[in-house]
Amino acid sequence: MNNSLYETLGVSKGASAEEIKKAYRKLARQYHPDINKDAGAEEKFKEINAAYEILNDPNKRRQYDTYGDNMFGGQSFHDFTRNQGNANFEDIINSIFGGGFSGSFSGFSGFGGGSRFSSTGFDDFSLDTKSSVTVPFKIAVLGGEYSIKVSGSTFKVKIPAGITDGKILRLKGKGKTTRAGQGDLLLSVKIEPDPSYKREGDDLYSKIEIPLKTALFGGSVSVKTFKKEVNLKIAPNSKNGQKIRLKGYGVQNIDSKIYGDLYLQVSVILPDVDSLDPELKEALQTKL
Repeated sequence: MNNSLYETLGVSKGASAEEIKKAYRKLARQYHPDINKDAGAEEKFKEINAAYEILNDPNKRRQYDTYGDNMFGGQSFHDFTRNQGNANFEDIINSIFGGGFSGSFSGFSGFGGGSRFSSTGFDDFSLDTKSSVTVPFKIAVLGGEYSIKVSGSTFKVKIPAGITDGKILRLKGKGKTTRAGQGDLLLSVKIEPDPSYKREGDDLYSKIEIPLKTALFGGSVSVKTFKKEVNLKIAPNSKNGQKIRLKGYGVQNIDSKIYGDLYLQVSVILPDVDSLDPELKEALQTKL
């Protein structure tokens, strides 16, 4: 007894419901007309959906396991579907198996029609759900858990350190749920701007304010970074706008795990002239 319905999905007659579902999803992705533009891909896609509709239903599958391809006049399911002409395929299947189909073929006349499927067809082809999340700058740099709300559900997402703007996070099992399976949630990450930092790749840029005395004669200032607080030495005669590089204090690359650098631009704070000692003020006016 031939069992071409199983051959259509590429599974054995003893395949479990989960194996049938997995095979169906793989083939549906492969032959979906929005992806596969080859001639015959759409017909193949419809055939796959029809086979799944039958084998996914315990009662219809039991009937088919008993009679095999005799239910299709001894033809393979592939040949059977192509020999229906303009007949309504849903009605034919209903007459063979009894009961109603779940709607995969409603909306078009005959198996060769062009309307979109419902149920496990076009409309449910992608079980994945797309959304976006905006995360704080600090979490994007350091990583960590972040609570999000999608479609009324709130849950925590683990943000990897060094994530970049536009990166897609895939959350397993958080997408659509249909009888074809459980999809994933695809999150497009957006990073909030930070008033103190600018990011370029894995490097960070910020400003550091130092007193005029420190700029002229040197000294040290305390700088807070995303790693730790650093005691930074300032060389004498430092100029306004001068850049200081802190190697390895930037963002950790999400793939290589290598840290970028932090570049600090010096901003010299000038004292209020009226607050200067009169003698110093006079000396500056005379000597400068």
